[in-house]
Amino acid sequence: MGTKIIGIGHYVPERVVTNNDLAKVMETTDEWIQARSGIKERRYGSDDQSTSDLAYEATQAALKSAEVGKDSIECIILATLSPDHMFPGSAVFLQEKLGLAGVPAMDVRTQCSGFLYSLSVAKAYIESGMYKRVLVVGAEVHSKGLDFSNEGRDVAVLFGDGAGAVILEQSDSTDDGILDISLGADGKYAKDLWVPAPGTAFKKWFEPGMAEERLLFPQMNGRKVFQMATTMMEKLARDTLLKHNLTEQDIDLVICHQANARIIEFVRKSLEWDQSKFFINIDRYGNTTAASIPIALSEALLQEKVKPGSKVLLLAFGSGFTWGSALISL
Repeated sequence: MGTKIIGIGHYVPERVVTNNDLAKVMETTDEWIQARSGIKERRYGSDDQSTSDLAYEATQAALKSAEVGKDSIECIILATLSPDHMFPGSAVFLQEKLGLAGVPAMDVRTQCSGFLYSLSVAKAYIESGMYKRVLVVGAEVHSKGLDFSNEGRDVAVLFGDGAGAVILEQSDSTDDGILDISLGADGKYAKDLWVPAPGTAFKKWFEPGMAEERLLFPQMNGRKVFQMATTMMEKLARDTLLKHNLTEQDIDLVICHQANARIIEFVRKSLEWDQSKFFINIDRYGNTTAASIPIALSEALLQEKVKPGSKVLLLAFGSGFTWGSALISL
């Protein structure tokens, strides 16, 4: 028994925020942001849009792509670092919006690698016979949790909002669908990319001073993230090809987590692969964390960069540090 992808969809909010827009509220420039990250613009949700709202829209697109009804979904897995509320998880809010009472719904909190971790869970569920059809969504609303002051600009300029979704189901063949998933983590780097508070590591879950000390906003050791991300994604790519006795010519497209265009280009050069093999949309959406890979996969399909039978290599690295790769055949 195998696991195949039968539908892919994505959603990004209507509001476009350019680098010049950000330059109006913090000391930065379009040239500086593009040189540092490759980002030209990103999308921000409206004041009344939550993560589960974006996830709902992406799910509708995936269901349309799969040409199946929502009632055929037997399990919901939602990857996010920006939940609607501290608890319960956002998956249950998505479930309620879909009108699927009784269907199990769970969140996965492995940040930038969240979509691949979620795929691994769905694959295990399906191939164990537990569920026949599973919805996997990556969704983020970063814009409501960023520090738009000069102190927070290095991180704030990188992130955007969006959601991507896939519908997975059982397959009689192991020659298509999700061919391989590899995951990893190293918690000693957890504080190199994190949001420290609120949390139980403090005397109290929340204290007024946390906001003033900027503990509620993302903090990043950019140099360490760049170094580890490029090293691990190159290794993941090489290990996957070696494991399956494949070469660059066997891969139709590579989709990296869209964290930074410079990271992706460094990985490409390290592998010595052709630029046409790599799909990039970070210039338009910024870093959408758990949503970045499914959004890119959906766009690649719509733009006919891939088609049924194409082999796609997915690579992710992020907070935790966590990482993962997936080899899929559409």
